[in-house]
Amino acid sequence: MGKPVLIDFYAEWCGPCKMQTPIIEKLKERMGDKIEVRKLDVDQHMKEATDYRISVVPTLVIEQDGKVVRRLEGVTGAAELEQILAPLVAE
Repeated sequence: MGKPVLIDFYAEWCGPCKMQTPIIEKLKERMGDKIEVRKLDVDQHMKEATDYRISVVPTLVIEQDGKVVRRLEGVTGAAELEQILAPLVAE
């Protein structure tokens, strides 16, 4: 199984997105190379936002092996994200 990918769909003008960014940075520090993090600005990546049917920012999409495992809309805490990602990480 490949490592999980956390895709952060955000917008520069979005206040809650600015709150989500440090949470994801903290998560990345704690989980390191066990996860991959991608940030996509919905205004610059409209095709991807449409493909993933993003209607709210921030939206976090967790994928593994090309399949969506979980979708979270709004600001999500580091502890909750780690709880979701931990079982997906190959030891």
